[in-house]
Amino acid sequence: MNLSVKVGSIIFKNPLILASGILATTGSIIKRISSISSVGGIVTKSLTYYPRKGYNTPIIVGVKTGLINAVGLTNPGYKYFLEKELPIMRGLNIPIIISLAGNKVKELIEMCSRFEESGVDGIELNLSCPHAEKYGIEVLMDYVLTYRIISEVKSVLKIPLIVKIGFTDNLVRIAKTIEKAGADAISAINTIKAMAIDIYTRRPVLSNKFGGLSGPAIHPIAVRIVYELYEILNIPIIGVGGVEDWRDAIEFFLAGACAVQIGSSISIYGLKIFEDILKGIKEYLSEYSYRDIKDIVGLAHEE
Repeated sequence: MNLSVKVGSIIFKNPLILASGILATTGSIIKRISSISSVGGIVTKSLTYYPRKGYNTPIIVGVKTGLINAVGLTNPGYKYFLEKELPIMRGLNIPIIISLAGNKVKELIEMCSRFEESGVDGIELNLSCPHAEKYGIEVLMDYVLTYRIISEVKSVLKIPLIVKIGFTDNLVRIAKTIEKAGADAISAINTIKAMAIDIYTRRPVLSNKFGGLSGPAIHPIAVRIVYELYEILNIPIIGVGGVEDWRDAIEFFLAGACAVQIGSSISIYGLKIFEDILKGIKEYLSEYSYRDIKDIVGLAHEE
């Protein structure tokens, strides 16, 4: 049975990828996660050109159907990660994708180039954070800026460029813009802007008021978006949003995703979730006599 998938020049041994923002914050943590055989790839927490302190606590709240977080793209800056954390990750036998956020073309080109020179496998551009002003979804909604960022980055970048999109209007136009600009793949979707209010203090729970909703609540939305994108795009799609078991992953594959990212559910089930989901995928493929994970990608589109 073949579970490997290819995105650009990146070959993942299986289609289960650790999503950006969960755990992958330091070289030592990434090194430890890479030793788990059921993890197919790792996307780091988003890095920016300059260090970001992020928001004051509280930065996360549990709701009935998931989590709302507003961390504020906290990170030490790309240069620190490049110099202090990346050396710890040398020689890992798993694809490492660096997540980058920003809105200045020159800075993004510099970051991408430096990481490419360091030997990472790919870049994921986070143009869709729902709560980080000037670093998020408003960048994605500017079609001209989005096209310029991606096309100019791709003009100097040889390793695969994945663009992470969020939930917004005109996703079809945005996705086509991303493809036309030269991106190698799209990951869909980022968290969705949401909020929680404390009924006793009568104030927003999060210090930033608004945050990004993740978890089971957004899974059906993400599946729908992947389905729609599959019908209009010719580049690979990575499904992201509310993957808690193998059934959720299979849904994404049938909708058209070649791989999935797993994030918030790790906070509930731990890293063992990768093993459990992979086992379920294998059993599903075996039960229906499929020999390759690629055989089920997009099957929901057949009449």
